[in-house]
Amino acid sequence: MTRWVRFDDGGTPAFGVVEGDQVRVHEGDMFAGATATDRLVPAEGLALLPPCEPTKVIALWNNFRALGTKLGVSVPEDPLYLLKAVSSITSPGATVPRPKAYDGRLVFEGELGIVIGKKLTNASVEEAEAGIFGYTCVNDITAGDLLNKDPNFPQWARAKSFDSFCPFGPVIATGLDPATLTIRTILNGSERQNYPVTDMIFPAADLVARISADMTLMPGDLIACGTSVGVGAMKEPENVVEVLIEGIGTLRNTVLA
Repeated sequence: MTRWVRFDDGGTPAFGVVEGDQVRVHEGDMFAGATATDRLVPAEGLALLPPCEPTKVIALWNNFRALGTKLGVSVPEDPLYLLKAVSSITSPGATVPRPKAYDGRLVFEGELGIVIGKKLTNASVEEAEAGIFGYTCVNDITAGDLLNKDPNFPQWARAKSFDSFCPFGPVIATGLDPATLTIRTILNGSERQNYPVTDMIFPAADLVARISADMTLMPGDLIACGTSVGVGAMKEPENVVEVLIEGIGTLRNTVLA
């Protein structure tokens, strides 16, 4: 398993591979022949950046059986998804401000993120599997009261695309079997979510293949796989949200509600 990280290197974005308590700096393209250098930097104290720069963020809805059962919705025949604005992306450790234009509920959603490693169009499941670069943690923050504010039009994109509503990281882990993973979400020290990836309706490679039939996926694109039971509002003035996936790490952000 390899864990890739991006960080601010004196005002310039840099990236590398975590080696114990250090990061081996690399050069080139993370997704196409990155080359290791001789430079090592301490992992502790790095100013982390989002671990890649997606051209788009695709977020799933109703992709876990347990939550679908709780909501009383049927199992979808095809993936149900929306697009989050890339301007909603923010770094691990960043503070997420309350949007000035919104005063309603802010909801956390701890999720597994798939990072695409190569251009995929109409990919087979086998091609999709080979095209997955790795996995990361995502907090798909949602302005819950906006979704159905207008009864004529569910506002998915608006509710999920405010600035800083898509923290992800801290790393992209390669060489993982997603079927072995469990997502945990801790809100202000209390566990609120703990659910297995095996409950996904559309497993990772199948999901990527299906989405690639709708739109071309590019290296660095992020697919947030959807969430399960336990999602809820953040009610404190300052909320520490941690999304933990063993093998990837802990995505920790403060959300001002």
